Amino acid sequence: MNQVTTIHQATAAALALAFTTALTMSTPAAAAPGDNMDNQEKCFGVALKGKNDCKAGAGTTCAGTSKIDDQGNAWKMVPKGTCEKTVSKTSPTGFGQLKAFEEKKA
Repeated sequence: MNQVTTIHQATAAALALAFTTALTMSTPAAAAPGDNMDNQEKCFGVALKGKNDCKAGAGTTCAGTSKIDDQGNAWKMVPKGTCEKTVSKTSPTGFGQLKAFEEKKA
């Protein structure tokens, strides 16, 4: 093996490691021990202003970007089965929804 081949192999290995590290860092953190994401659901219209969990539509980009309390296209993770029992001032039903919705006018 010549020196150029060895340098190319080392460079390829370093790039592969850097790429793997970047992917790992961009992946959301795993749930903490005891948190079972299977027991959670996205609930639209129940997050306080700036307290949503992530993107839900126009006007939001990710966590903490909702513009109003109970924004219809912003969601928050809640225990499964509780969303549609959680009060929402903007929802047509008065409770959280499993899908984004247009806020009712006050």
